[in-house]
Amino acid sequence: MKKLFSIAILVCLGGHLASAQELYMPRNIKAAYAKGTRSMSGKPGANYWQNHGKYNMDIKVDAETKVVSGKEEILYSNNSSDTLKTLAIRFVNNLHKPTSPRGGAVSEDFLSTGLNIISFSVDGETYKIDSKNWGTVGNVKLNKPLLPKSKITVKIEWDYPLSKESGREGQIDPNSFFVAYSYPRISVFDDYNGWDRIPHTDRAEFYNDFNDYEFSIKAPKNYVVYATGDFLNPDEVLQPEISARLKKSYNGDEIIHIATEQEMKDGKVTLQKDWNTWKFAVKHITDVTFALSNHYVWDGASVIVDKKINRRASAQAAYNPTTGKDFINSVKYNLNALDWFSNNWPGIPYPYVKTIAFQGFADMEYPMMVNDSQFGDPVFAQLVQDHEVAHTYFPFYMGINETRYAYMDEGWATTFEYLIGIAEHGKEAADKFYKTFRVNKYINDKSTEEDQPVISMSDQVSGSGYGNNSYGKASLSYLALKDMLGDDLFKKALHTYMSNWNGKHPIPWDYFNSMNAGSGQNLNWFFQNWFFTNNYLDLAITKVTPAKGKSTVTVKNVGGFAIPFDVVVTYTDGKTETIHKTPAVWKANQKEVNVTINTAKKVNSISLDNGIYVDATPADNIYKVK
Repeated sequence: MKKLFSIAILVCLGGHLASAQELYMPRNIKAAYAKGTRSMSGKPGANYWQNHGKYNMDIKVDAETKVVSGKEEILYSNNSSDTLKTLAIRFVNNLHKPTSPRGGAVSEDFLSTGLNIISFSVDGETYKIDSKNWGTVGNVKLNKPLLPKSKITVKIEWDYPLSKESGREGQIDPNSFFVAYSYPRISVFDDYNGWDRIPHTDRAEFYNDFNDYEFSIKAPKNYVVYATGDFLNPDEVLQPEISARLKKSYNGDEIIHIATEQEMKDGKVTLQKDWNTWKFAVKHITDVTFALSNHYVWDGASVIVDKKINRRASAQAAYNPTTGKDFINSVKYNLNALDWFSNNWPGIPYPYVKTIAFQGFADMEYPMMVNDSQFGDPVFAQLVQDHEVAHTYFPFYMGINETRYAYMDEGWATTFEYLIGIAEHGKEAADKFYKTFRVNKYINDKSTEEDQPVISMSDQVSGSGYGNNSYGKASLSYLALKDMLGDDLFKKALHTYMSNWNGKHPIPWDYFNSMNAGSGQNLNWFFQNWFFTNNYLDLAITKVTPAKGKSTVTVKNVGGFAIPFDVVVTYTDGKTETIHKTPAVWKANQKEVNVTINTAKKVNSISLDNGIYVDATPADNIYKVK
């Protein structure tokens, strides 16, 4: 069987054999490939499936009691070949319950009673559900198992309090709320792990199905609601002039003050009913979220994100006019980000109708929204906002399992953050920030946690190991591959991966196989080097061998990562020459490489410049000719 399986998964790609059997695969991942739900071509397998929900929700936010309540109906499709005897119900905000496990200490203001389920039914049959002892995932045993290729209708009525101390969600101030992860949902049941029952502990992030949503938010008068999806009824909740400004902002580059501070104070923004019901809808998306405030100002404009069809996307911002000075430029930043990401890296048109920057605390991404802090540093504020908007592609466009594989989204957002930073502030400034913020702390910390393999499951690595695996090390691998392949081939491979898995759930091996296919090369040696080892960043010049008209520089890869580097030759006349080497030089021998310098001039010194790949021991990167 093993031999037959090995033969079956070999796929010829442009004369190269791209076989992920060369790379370590956990048993459950091997099983997925054997079942044909995943394919060594990089594409979803012939038997790939994913489950789906249609959510219809009516949600209410009581600004006085700070209680969110709702009724939802979920038409859930089991597209798998498995019979489901239970439903895993995920409610992230149970993180606030005193009994829930968390990654760190919290204050009393962070704690709350969590989810209260008022009623629960499946296909009209009432279930007696006590959610008192639920954590962030609860289990409901089905009275009638859900058969393969069949559907059920789940109805849930619920409420929960918004925590006074905001994290990724909660109260921003007494009259501003960011209401994320706001509804109980059916957790992901997938082809390689079954039910996703990993508890949310406030470090590793999220994993959701692509679902369809129609939802309404009932809010008190003078509260403006900002949410994921198409805003369906602006004329029913906004006063005519405000609604007209919003619609105008959808169609032009000019930044419009949709609602000003004085208009919010004077009650001239929403209709003056006791309650207004705001309606939204969106299909095939991993989550919806919303926020509301009765005193935030509201700006907006739009930008063309797909020049082929002249499609625009809206960029909006909601912020406290007194404290949110960074946010005065949020729309400007977002217009730039949407345009740049659409046309440069990743070079795929922004896929949604809008993005909204809301002043909060989390510095966190959500589909079509970001919840960012006030930093008091406009450059850093722009970088953070760029990073969060970049997440549109990873994890939302791609459906990443962030809980297990955080490097599949955070590493890419960090990479795009760096690349757009070069465009915005120049390479020198972007390099300096990247090294300071993403690499220096990692490479100067010699603890074991720092050198765990990137492939390690993100929810099972320690704090510093989690952060650097997910952000810096993963990003460095993506940038190293870009350097090795060149921009055109790297983009072709990246687009192959994104096309293969847009709207689906890729895992690391799908990335490896897609990049192999898109590049027409077997890159497994590179992926083995970066993802499956305890390597780090450290090169050294061990010797220089002079000969007539040339010198040979021996470079040892002490740390082991296949990184690009420059050999900088300084001649006795003061002039310098730089020789760039891509990571390809490490393919044949990952421990040592010889670099030949062809010159008749007298050499004064030779040094290595690793750029953003900060060297752990830079002192041995310089060779002084005696």
